[in-house]
Amino acid sequence: MDEFRNEIICGDCVEVLGKAEQPFADLIFADPPFNIGYKYDRYNDKRARKDYLDWTQDWIAACIKVLKPHGSFYIAIGDKYAAEIKIAAEKLGLRLRNWIIWHYSFGQQMRAKYSLSHTHIFYFVVNERDFVFNDDAVRVISDRQKKYADKRANPAGKMPDDVWDEYPRVCGTFTERTGFPCQMPESLLARIIRLSSNPGDWVLDPFSGSGTTAVVAHKLGRVYTGIELSEEYRRATVERIAGSEGLPVEGEGRPQWPDHADDELRWLYQENKLPVEQLSKHPMLLALFTSKLNSRLDKIQLHTPAEVLSRLRLLDRSGRLTPLVQYKSI
Repeated sequence: MDEFRNEIICGDCVEVLGKAEQPFADLIFADPPFNIGYKYDRYNDKRARKDYLDWTQDWIAACIKVLKPHGSFYIAIGDKYAAEIKIAAEKLGLRLRNWIIWHYSFGQQMRAKYSLSHTHIFYFVVNERDFVFNDDAVRVISDRQKKYADKRANPAGKMPDDVWDEYPRVCGTFTERTGFPCQMPESLLARIIRLSSNPGDWVLDPFSGSGTTAVVAHKLGRVYTGIELSEEYRRATVERIAGSEGLPVEGEGRPQWPDHADDELRWLYQENKLPVEQLSKHPMLLALFTSKLNSRLDKIQLHTPAEVLSRLRLLDRSGRLTPLVQYKSI
């Protein structure tokens, strides 16, 4: 399967995956076209309903064919076909573990109905008793810890809820934006990849688009494969992956707070919803927060609670921390 390893392949995912001789993917993340008339350069996003559903069955089956027996499969989809996607995947043998709602800011504004501000993310596995689940990699500080200082709380924190509101939609003004449509935030993919794969595992995205899945997989030390109809998108993704090299590499004299560490710090700050002021007043919470940051950085360079608090304050003063809904002080 070397022809798929760490490659962005230009082609139709059903045809490309049909050439695979054996399962290779430990984790699949798919963000297929929603069939709502979006303008892609190489795909018609306005098919007849039956045609779209038949094609949905085909591409899910092609993905399952290359998914290892312990593998996990995530599918992001809009409202229009969410129920049909769930039914199709279950008919093909996948087992649903969570129906996640990604609720984001900067949703699509409507004139005659409520604004659209969420996407469905289905989390499936092949085998309900054998799958990768690195809960410690994604646990967040619980309300029992940060609001009530409850000694009965699990010191490792809690699993995130199945409504994810920590990740804003990547808008045109964001520095993360690549210029291509339908871009998912790196932080959201990082949560999925950390939870459902291990370093060295193989991550597949059959609708690579702007390449976020492959980029994050590469940053987190996974093997990646992306499949994309557009040669323009494929080239841009290859360049994006190359630009992520060295983030970070141990022993190369990296600065104390490279962009990668700042990204992780901001993501963790949003996930845990702990105001800087509250962290400064409660050493226990700050220690937990620091421990989680160091685990995210794979212990390449451990930071002290004082360093973390100082950096958070600097990011806050410079306007680089998204404001949180403030909790009352303990």
